[in-house]
Amino acid sequence: MQEIPLTAVEGITVGNEQDLEAATGCTVILCEKGATGGVDVRGGAPGTRETDLLNPLNLVEQVHAVLLTGGSAFGLDAAAGIMQFLEERHIGFNVGVTTVPIVCGAVLFDLAVGDHRIRPDKEMGYRACLHAGSAAIPDGNIGAGAGATVGKILGMGRAMKSGLGAYALQVGSLKVGALVAVNCLGDVLDPETGERLAGPVNDSGTGVLSTEDIMAGILEAQAKPTAGGNTTLGCIVTNARFTKAQANKIASLAQDGIARTMRPSHSMFDGDTIFTMATGDVDGDIHVTGILAARVIERAIVRAVRNTTALKGLICHADLKKVAGGV
Repeated sequence: MQEIPLTAVEGITVGNEQDLEAATGCTVILCEKGATGGVDVRGGAPGTRETDLLNPLNLVEQVHAVLLTGGSAFGLDAAAGIMQFLEERHIGFNVGVTTVPIVCGAVLFDLAVGDHRIRPDKEMGYRACLHAGSAAIPDGNIGAGAGATVGKILGMGRAMKSGLGAYALQVGSLKVGALVAVNCLGDVLDPETGERLAGPVNDSGTGVLSTEDIMAGILEAQAKPTAGGNTTLGCIVTNARFTKAQANKIASLAQDGIARTMRPSHSMFDGDTIFTMATGDVDGDIHVTGILAARVIERAIVRAVRNTTALKGLICHADLKKVAGGV
């Protein structure tokens, strides 16, 4: 297996737009020629757009863009800008009088981080498309990761900053990549090392606690855990050729990457959603692609947490490393 840039998948471009003062943003993954789409919604609090269209029983086979956005349900407005951008270029499902771009999307909750009155909108979605290209995608406080946070079981005062992460692998001619905005309720671990990278900060600010242990303690005290402001969003891109049913299965298999890195994963407080975009340039084995999909989701999540920076008073993984090292 060889690590490659996510945008090495031919036909895929990625654009980001963000407002760091408001701590929100959006990410768009474009495939102007169309890609076979799939989705898996695993969390209990999702906010999505056009996911019903990806059911194999329904008509349209290809999507032209996937939107990952902050702003909670308000952020779905950014899809209108993507629609405008693609229609201006005559990209979409031909309905005779015009073309209708197929833009799927999902939202994460970041309203409590910066200025809740500012959310991704049509203009931000359009600007993200203008920025789309084949350059390497930076990790951290960019796009949908601008307001992403983790470890919120004890409230935002003990949470940590997360962000957007990208990772891709190539095996032979097969390319599989992931783009993830990491915004979970719980902790993030690196499965390769077992290190707890981020979570609720301890009293001394020198490390992180276990969300699962905290939740179990709350239940022992006969209280209910409360949390808000979560949902991790991801998109798998591959150059393999798949049916819509297979693309949905790959999105489902990719959720293993969330389960490996997040404790807890897929909670009722999270709306975890993963999309698939398959460009159809090479033959692909669904089993191998599914294995790689879970792997690239896992590594993209780790990159999102390791490579972000502090924002809006929220510390990041690098801050914990400095404290541990006595810096």
